[in-house]
Formats: sequence, structure tokens, C-alpha cells
Amino acid sequence: MKENQAAERIKELRRQINEHNYRYHVLDQPVISDLEFDALMKELIELEEQYPHLVTPDSPTQRVGGEPLKEFDTYRHRVPMLGLDNAFELEEVKEFDRRVKRTTGHSYPEYMAELKLDGLAVSLLYREGLFTTGATRGDGYTGEDITANLKTIKQIPLKLNSPVSMEVRGEVFINKEDFQRLNQERIQKGEPPFANPRNAAAGSVRQLDPRIAAARPLKIYLYSLGENKLKVDTHQEALQILEDLHLPVSPHRQLCASVEEITSFCRHWEEKREELPYEIDGIVIKINTFSLQEKMGVTSRTPRWAIAYKFPTPEVETRVKDIEVNVGRTGAITPVAVLYPVHLGGTVVKRASLHNQEVLRQKEVKIGDHVKIRKAGEIIPEVVGVIKEKRTGEEKKFSMPGECPSCRTPVYHLPEEAALRCLNPSCPAQAVERLIHFASRRAMDIEGMGPAVAQSLWEAGLVEDVGDLYYLELHNLIPLERMAEKSARNLLTSIEKSKSNPLYRLIHGLGIRFVGERVSRLLAENFGHLDSVVNADKEELTSIPDIGPRMAYAIEEFFQQEQALKIIEKLRSAGVNFTQPGNEDDNHPEENYSLSGYNFVFTGTLQNFTRDQARTQVEQRGGRVSGSLSSNTDYLVAGENPGSKLEKARSLNVTVLQENDFARLLE
Repeated sequence: MKENQAAERIKELRRQINEHNYRYHVLDQPVISDLEFDALMKELIELEEQYPHLVTPDSPTQRVGGEPLKEFDTYRHRVPMLGLDNAFELEEVKEFDRRVKRTTGHSYPEYMAELKLDGLAVSLLYREGLFTTGATRGDGYTGEDITANLKTIKQIPLKLNSPVSMEVRGEVFINKEDFQRLNQERIQKGEPPFANPRNAAAGSVRQLDPRIAAARPLKIYLYSLGENKLKVDTHQEALQILEDLHLPVSPHRQLCASVEEITSFCRHWEEKREELPYEIDGIVIKINTFSLQEKMGVTSRTPRWAIAYKFPTPEVETRVKDIEVNVGRTGAITPVAVLYPVHLGGTVVKRASLHNQEVLRQKEVKIGDHVKIRKAGEIIPEVVGVIKEKRTGEEKKFSMPGECPSCRTPVYHLPEEAALRCLNPSCPAQAVERLIHFASRRAMDIEGMGPAVAQSLWEAGLVEDVGDLYYLELHNLIPLERMAEKSARNLLTSIEKSKSNPLYRLIHGLGIRFVGERVSRLLAENFGHLDSVVNADKEELTSIPDIGPRMAYAIEEFFQQEQALKIIEKLRSAGVNFTQPGNEDDNHPEENYSLSGYNFVFTGTLQNFTRDQARTQVEQRGGRVSGSLSSNTDYLVAGENPGSKLEKARSLNVTVLQENDFARLLE
């Protein structure tokens, strides 16, 4: 066969194979036998081997290829992949509906109700119809590039039937029957079974060797658009476009004209969830119209235009073997029930939180009691209550200690708190917990720095605080228990890598009371540099939305501590990054960063941009957008009907841009 004939035949074979993949893996309506399909694939492989220069990345033969990766590259989402607020009662869904009506002024908003799959959230990027990049959700802003693994999922077309450029989001999962077979195979090979389908799916797409992912029965449903230039007005239209592009979308969804229709849909699938081939843990409810979504807006963590109704969590019975107390990184003394192991929600539960001494007293939990447990928010095991009719009289009452079990100093019950607290800043248990928190994935993400390593470092006297981590050397680590040379080198590499993390991760890692990941982002975005956060007073802090007086006091108090300032100087000397970068996207080098280092605030109504669009334009060029004005603000962009921010900007000598000035600046 001549080369031009081969090229035409290759093109036709790819078209046929893609069509049959779609019919088999998405529609579940195959029109040819497996034998016929294999013959087409065999012919394509042979032609590509004969003419290797005709092989393209979107060929069906390229779903698995290349050497295993050493590590995943990071991928910055161009539009954040936000989480969802949860509703655990249908009354909370009704309150969500009332809030939407109040905020939008719309009496009859439409909603799309969809099944909430229990899998792993991912994003897919298509450029001119070709699948180029796939990534995990990560922290919502930065994920891991798992393109090679996602290419192994045959439901995902490597080339769309239209040359569109867009980002789509979805959920990778494993069907229940496939999960059972996968675990049977692992047991036969002497490998430990997966705890549940979600863990199996998440573990599979994060394999460094794509051949492992290819051997796993992964599936995907796509549920929304990320960045795109498609002209659509509703979520329903967006899903239809995805289906028209032969992308896999869940068929189980309903457009609801009232909250009564939503609750009916929720109750229906709560009863019928076991009939589905895959696991679901609730229903996602979204405003259907994009213009109303924009009116509702988003927080740094979640969209205000969507909510997840979580099905009631199951409860199981077990016995309390013992009650212990834990000392947290802030000194809180927490009672924990040690349980006889029991299966719950796909995991084996051995411990459950009793929260504080007041909860322990109210629930009257004793050692030896039969108790009901569940997972709070489907994550943290907790004791629901005691089955008192099963008491024998041999149960033992537990009393909270009068001194810290770690450092033996007296514990205190502060008037405004329910918890007992150890106030000794040198308490070993608190120090170890602070190390663990600092290294955790959502903070500084230091791989290999788990609880056992943190404990070993402390006991060996190698670290007193998190700042000392950056001065560890190889000869310090190798003598530690379970720390071979390779593990030590990997840990030092991960510590070095963490120096370049954005500021919000560092703030979160410092473990300031009441300051979680969301508030850490707010502080980083509004102040831009750790020194500015350190020197901020309560007035500056409370000017940031969502930071109240109590939180501001905790932040200010933390940075007044001599120990905290010593840690910061250690981090500074070690070269740890103290700045919050803009949303530069390394995956798109053609974009410019002309606004890098500039801080923007918006006020009033813009005519040619939504707030989210304007924010995206600034962040794509490396700038930062804040919700509040300060002396650090460079530009206030003023639309129609500006509020009090305009006067404040003038008093602070902040440059004010009209919308046309802003547009020229972008150009």
C-alpha cells in the first residue's frame, strides 16, 4: 500500500474505532463484535508500525504509551475547581432555594439535579478538538497532571467530532461489579484489597505507570464546563453540547422548576441508589441559568449557586474498648473512643471522636458500652449514642485528666471554650502535631513526613519547630528508625520543593487557631507577603470579608509570640517563599504576565465583563484580585453605580480605572 493510501486508510480506521468506542463505552450500544473491533485495531497498529511518522497523539493506539513517570507535574486550573457546600437535611435544600430567590430576585429559578458520584474529580482540557491535558482537582486551584492515565479511559475521546477548545470537569469512578472483580484479582495475587470503589478509582488515576491505570476498570462521567468560549446560557445546554461531542454524561439528571421537584428527585434516588451500577452519596443541585449563577457568585471555597444534598450516613453498632485523650497542635485535649473494629462506609473504624468533655458528659459514654457510630460529614467517625439497654453494670466511667498526658502540666478550661486545653507552648505532643500539620498535603505538602517520621524527628532532637525542617541534612536522617538512605533523600527533596509553595500554603501550615485553608487564601491574596500579614492589625484584618474580630485577634496574637517570630526568621533564612503569586498558568506559555504584582479591586457594575470574567482576565496576566481596598491596592476598577470603595480609593490615592481604561490595560 502506498503512503497516501495508507494515510487515508489510517484516517478511516481511526474514525471507525472512535465511533465504535463511543457506541460501546458511552452509549452501551455496540454494533460490531469484539472480534471485528480487534481486527480494526490490529490493522491500524500494523499500518502505524509500517508508517511511524503518521502516528499522532490522538490515535486510538496511543492510549497507553511511554515510560512510567518519576512524579506528576503540577497543573494550575485556569478556572478554580471549587468544592460544594453540603446539606444533610432536605430542609437545608429548601433554605438554599429561599436564599437563591432572595439574592437573585427571581421567584421561579430553574435547577438541575444530578447524581453525586462517589469518585475522583478531574478536569480535561481540549484544544481544537484534541485532548491535551487531564488533571486532578487537587486543592481546587492546583492539581496533578494525570493526562497519561486519563487517556487509558476509553470513554474519553482523544479527538472530538468538532475542533472546539474547552475545559470540562467530571468524576472518575469504578462500577460496583468491576470493583468486586478487581478486589478478587488482588486477593488471588496476594495483594491487599481496596477499601471501596472510590479509593480504587483515586489510586488508579494517580499511578505513575499508566499501564497500571489501563488495567483498572475506570469510567468517567462529565458534569460541567470549566473555561470555554461556547455560547451557552444554561447548564442544561452545556450538558447537551457535551453529549453532542460524544463525551460521557450521566443520563440520570432532572431539570426542576421548584424545590418540591428537587426534594422528590432526592428521595427517589435515596431509595433507588442500590439499583445503580456505581456508588453515589447524594444529589448535586445547581442553578440552571448561568446569568443567575453569576448573580449568586462564589466564595474562595465554594460556589453559592450550587449545593450537595448528602444522603443520611449509615450507623453501625460496636463496643467501646477504652477511652483515650489526644493533645492537638493548639493544645486542645480531646477524648477519643477506642472501638472494637467495625466496617463503616467502606473503611474499618477503630476510633471515634467524642469531641470534648461536655459531649462526653451529655452522651454518658463509658468504657465497655455498646454504642452507635457514624461518619460525621461522611468522613470523621463519631459516637452517636449509647445503647443503654445493653449495659451489664461492668462498664467503667471515664473522667477527663487534670494534667496534660504529654507534658504533665495542668490543663485549663477557658471560659469561652468547651474543650480543656494545655497551655504549655513547649508541650511535646503539640510540637509533633504542628509538624504533622505543617507537612500535610493541603499545607506544605511534604511527602514522606507522616506522624511516625515527625515523632522520630522530635524524639531525636533534630527539630523543635517547623522552621528546623529546612536545616535537616542527610546524615541526621539516616540513623532514624525506618529511615533508609533513599527515604531520607526523598524527604529532603520534598522539603526543598516545598520552599516554592505559594504563601497561602505556608500560612495554613503555621497552624494559627481558627485559620484554615480558605482564610489562609484570603490573607495571602489580600496582603501578598507574609511580612504584611505579620504586621497587620485587627482593623486591617477585619476589613477582609469573612474575617471577624475573634479570628483577627487569634491571627494578631499568634504573630506577637516570640516563638512564632523565631520560626518565621528560620523560614526566611532557609529561602522559603513568603509571597503569593498571581494565577500564572505554566501550562499556557503563550499568555502574558503583564499585571504580575499588581492588586485590583472592583466596584459597581461592569458592562462588558462579569465579575468572574474580569477576575480571570487579571489573574491570567499574573495580577491579584481582592474584595477589599487597602494601601496595597494598585487599581480600583469602577463600573456603573460604584459604592463607597470609590471614595476610599481616592482617600488612599489608589488609581481609579473606568471600564474602558481597564479594557485598554488588558490589551
